[in-house]
Amino acid sequence: MSKPAWDVVVLGGANTDYLIRGNKMPAPGQTVEGFKFQTAAGGKGANQAVAAARLGARVAFVGRLGADARGDEIIAQLKAEGVDCRYAVRDRRHATGVALIMVSKDGEKSILTAPGANRHLALADVRQATRAIANTRMLLVQFEAPRAVVLAAARLAHKHGARIVLDPAPPSYAPGDELLRLVYLIKPNAHETEALTGINPRDRASARRAAHKLLERGVKVVCVESGHQGNLLVWSGGELWLPRIRVRAVDATGAGDAYAAAFAVAMAEGQPLSAAAQFANAAAALKTTRVGAQAGLPKRKAVLALARMRRLPRLTRLTES
Repeated sequence: MSKPAWDVVVLGGANTDYLIRGNKMPAPGQTVEGFKFQTAAGGKGANQAVAAARLGARVAFVGRLGADARGDEIIAQLKAEGVDCRYAVRDRRHATGVALIMVSKDGEKSILTAPGANRHLALADVRQATRAIANTRMLLVQFEAPRAVVLAAARLAHKHGARIVLDPAPPSYAPGDELLRLVYLIKPNAHETEALTGINPRDRASARRAAHKLLERGVKVVCVESGHQGNLLVWSGGELWLPRIRVRAVDATGAGDAYAAAFAVAMAEGQPLSAAAQFANAAAALKTTRVGAQAGLPKRKAVLALARMRRLPRLTRLTES
């Protein structure tokens, strides 16, 4: 069997992020002065593509951007990171997506988006990207693209033997049972978990109940936030507790993207499930130590250094090369 052309293909959104960091979030009707402003490339799809590339994977990005200056900048940034952009479509009718991000001093965030061209990714775009989606080890998808498009890409990837990682954000629609049956790993945050299962994962026990609801719907592996203590990874044969790695967090934006990408990279390399989860947990923690969703995404050497420093188990098979 020939080697797939890509380790990871990401189908999803690309935005321009406008980020303000301040001491606290404004209440409704309130104006709060911040102390840092940043403009950067973002969007969950683009973030995950960059994250996977920085972690050593061969990556292609499938998405839709406006035929505007902001789209030019995002494509240039993706290419500079080593991401294959031949399947990124330029839309002359709809502008490149935008995200307005507020981050408090303790790293918590609120995001308001105008998806623009992201919401117009089409089935024809999936067909155009057939070579990439049918020749990858891992497919990463989110809900920045229309549901029919995500489902079509998942069907195609699954048919050709790829594993699918679903980041169900933003929670703008229900995934449907067919998509969930195709998914290898789903990584919802607490809000998304409640939207999918009706259970608020406040602790390990409630996270386990929510995870089993998703397993019953056909997902193979579920990683659920368990309050502020960590993540619980659950599959049909057991579970793995991933305690939160204590770091000096300044911006949680993009941490979920770092997790999804790192997990996909490790699985593409043939790592065991436990090793992939530990690697992803370290990548997500390290992302929170830097401001900016895409700018703060870590490189492989730094993730493995954090893992060694914190003496995380099950990472011995992952190398810096």
